[in-house]
Amino acid sequence: QLRLVESGGASVQPGGSLRLSCVMSGLSWDFHAIGWFRQIPGKAREGVGCISNTDGQTHYADSVKGRFTVSRDSAQNTMYLEMDNLKADDTAVYYCAADTPAYRESIYVGLPCGFATWGQGTQVTVTS
Repeated sequence: QLRLVESGGASVQPGGSLRLSCVMSGLSWDFHAIGWFRQIPGKAREGVGCISNTDGQTHYADSVKGRFTVSRDSAQNTMYLEMDNLKADDTAVYYCAADTPAYRESIYVGLPCGFATWGQGTQVTVTS
């Protein structure tokens, strides 16, 4: 069974950088997509970036393009979200998410990738 555990959330100043990690235990080789979305309490989920196993591409939200990078270390079963030039608007809880053939339904949060399961989230706060 797939288990996703995020870490690395912190409070940083505007313009700073942060790297989030997600250990993906039990990720099957035929996954559809892995990625990140974020959410502010009371607001809708917003897709940040994803790696699609379907089209082999990495996709990003326009709001983070050029500042955020999604990568994966398959040997370590770990995915990363490298965030540079952070802004106050990036403040949110960040979730690691995935979609595999084991799940019947997935949600779409503004990216071409669907997500069927996610971790508990990690808080990122950007403030001076």
